Order: sequence, then structure tokens, then C-alpha cells
Amino acid sequence: MNEGVVNWVIKPFDELLVNELYAIMQLREEVFVVEQNCPFLDADGKDPDCLHLLGWVDKNLVAYSRIVPPGIAFQTASIGRVVTSPRFRKNGFGQQLMQKSIDVADELGFRELTIGAQYYLLKFYQRFGFKEFDEIYLEDGIKHVHMRR
Repeated sequence: MNEGVVNWVIKPFDELLVNELYAIMQLREEVFVVEQNCPFLDADGKDPDCLHLLGWVDKNLVAYSRIVPPGIAFQTASIGRVVTSPRFRKNGFGQQLMQKSIDVADELGFRELTIGAQYYLLKFYQRFGFKEFDEIYLEDGIKHVHMRR
């Protein structure tokens, strides 16, 4: 299902429109809570300090991440809540999202990035220059590993 060109929007939390915030929370919940069968508190208090990258195709939020400044999740900046809509997978939107996230972080001067990656996505993140540097750990019952680029 190729649904067209992605319109990328980057906004600080306090500039998000209510419908944008709703779409973000709905997508994150759909994937991280329901699809991955992982009840956890997604609204972790970090969102107000982050930049939010939204990828839209028409009125559908197809991809999302948050760029986390240094000192919030890790000593370095981070990219988190990386997610693509299940209905729009296999279109390359995940790769576009990750590259755009890295580009935005770079424009902000965040040259070093640390992520807590779901272990099954290790190869995906390695394609973007991330290297694992720590032991595998469980977070909300899912294997994760710290990676840095």
C-alpha cells in the first residue's frame, strides 16, 4: 500500500495542535501498548521537553518520533518513541523517519545520540550508524539494548 509522499512536520510540545497530539498518542498506544501487548505508562513526562516529528500522508499520521534533548533520557540527546503506523508499513516510512530524526537532531547540534532500542530492531538501527554498547535488558517485558551513534 503506497499512500504517497510524506509531509514531515516538527514541533515543540507546546505548539502541537490538539488533533496532532491525539494522533500521536493514538499511534503510540496502538503500537506500543496494543500491538506489542505491553501495558505501560506512555505519557512518561518527557514529551513537554521534546521536539516531535510527525509524518503525515493526507490526514493519516504514518510515522512519528520524538527528539529528546540531552539530560532527559540519557546524558546525550536521544531519539525515542520511533513508530510507524501498521497500516502504512512496507512503504519505507520507517527508514525515512529515522533518517529525518537524525537530520533534525544534527541540525540542533546533537551530534551524539543514545537510544534504548527494542532488540529485534537492532539491524534496523545499525543501518543508521548506531552501535550497541551495553547488555540486553528487559523493559516492560521486551528485550532492549542501548545503542549510540
